Amino acid sequence: MSTAAEVCDELNGLGNATDAKFLQRFFKTGEGQYGAGDVFIGVRVPAVRRVAAKYKDLSLEELPKLLASPVHEHRLAAVIIMTNQSKRADEQGKRELYDLYLRSTDRINNWDIVDVSCRDVVGGYLAPRSKQPLYVLARSQSIWERRIAIVSTWQFIREGELDETFKIAAMLGSDTHDLIHKAVGWMLREAGKKDEARLRKFLDQYAATMPRTMLRYSIERLPSQDRQAYMRQKELTV
Repeated sequence: MSTAAEVCDELNGLGNATDAKFLQRFFKTGEGQYGAGDVFIGVRVPAVRRVAAKYKDLSLEELPKLLASPVHEHRLAAVIIMTNQSKRADEQGKRELYDLYLRSTDRINNWDIVDVSCRDVVGGYLAPRSKQPLYVLARSQSIWERRIAIVSTWQFIREGELDETFKIAAMLGSDTHDLIHKAVGWMLREAGKKDEARLRKFLDQYAATMPRTMLRYSIERLPSQDRQAYMRQKELTV
């Protein structure tokens, strides 16, 4: 049986000091920044994915050990493994991975780790079930739990179910963090691909009050004249 230690050792062997310095800056690990204290060893995502694929059957007992690592790439590998397992798991397996994920949100603590995993592990599990857990996450003090709440709705969007995306977007419309603004705008844009009229209805109600970045992301696929009109609504309230 493979172990978390083996995954860590393999990733450590791929580390690059120059890339580590770049990633420390890119993911804002300085004091007071959103990724403060995170540790990078300098392994790029394609290489992390290759290692995760090699250890795709890492057990539910070993995954928490990998998630507990202070090293960003180790935790990223853990959630990629969880994502791949969730896609092929039976209902019990999906539930176990979902439960582990929600117990570990303090370790799923940067936007890339959230974004690569929550759609499938959280959204995929909740798709045929009550969505109430997402509303609990959306009210969390943790920026990462709030981001999980909105990005997990991507799975529902793919299935043509847009209610949760628009409801949670409205809840997070007054959020103060730029990473939530970007995530909400992104999901609104995805929802608009399925139902542009519904996106426009949402924008007609909220464009003037939603954060500028959230608005800008959400309207990216609209015609230029419409984008300008929505941005003017925002500017009139500034």
